[in-house]
Amino acid sequence: MGVVNITPDSFSDGGRYLDPAAAIAHARTLMDEGADLIDLGAESSRPGAAAVVSADEELRRLLPVLRGLRDLPLSVDTVKPEVMRAAITEGASMINDINALRAPGAVEAVAAGDAAVCLMHMQGRPDSMQQQPRYGDVVAEVKAFLQERIACVHAAGIAVERVVVDPGFGFGKTLEHNLELLRHLRQFASLGVPLLAGWSRKSSLGKITGKPEGERLAASIAAALIAAQNGAALLRVHDVAQTRDALLVLEAVGK
Repeated sequence: MGVVNITPDSFSDGGRYLDPAAAIAHARTLMDEGADLIDLGAESSRPGAAAVVSADEELRRLLPVLRGLRDLPLSVDTVKPEVMRAAITEGASMINDINALRAPGAVEAVAAGDAAVCLMHMQGRPDSMQQQPRYGDVVAEVKAFLQERIACVHAAGIAVERVVVDPGFGFGKTLEHNLELLRHLRQFASLGVPLLAGWSRKSSLGKITGKPEGERLAASIAAALIAAQNGAALLRVHDVAQTRDALLVLEAVGK
């Protein structure tokens, strides 16, 4: 899953692809590099993000890009039901919701279409989630949350076959919480749905390596390979070509 942030303030590349033409070109480059799916986001959910983008503004950023990429498999990263409905109408293949369809009307918005949905775990909200996150057993608690959300959306008419889950690395979790989830990722296989992992360029990698965001490629690839070895079916990454090469080597060794 290649990342395209149509935002002025995302932690990794905020502002670089705010122009629709730049976002469209970048998405096509990522597909050429080997992405299977493009994840479009028009509102930043980086740690500390305080400004709430209106649905109108989010759609103003998103729709020109979505319409310019209709021939590609697209995921739309949003928490707003009105944006979900518009994205599905425009042909989005997946809704990627960091809030796990907990907003009023979100489950209904996705249930009305046939797009897939990714349900992510997040403790707190983006503006405050990294302020002393606490768990008794992070793996058990995240897994229980995702299990509950799968049951909830299934009861609302969303087939389990349409569901992907994401433990939410970096979303209301310390470095040790993130590493504990990565170590025990195989435990999530019992949920019976594909697992998405997103470690690309994140601050946890900076804490491990001491490197700034722009120098975390090697660490991002290492985390992606560990996630893949531990059962992740989807990897959300910024650096598609390099991650793809690493996965090809991993695949060759496993044959």
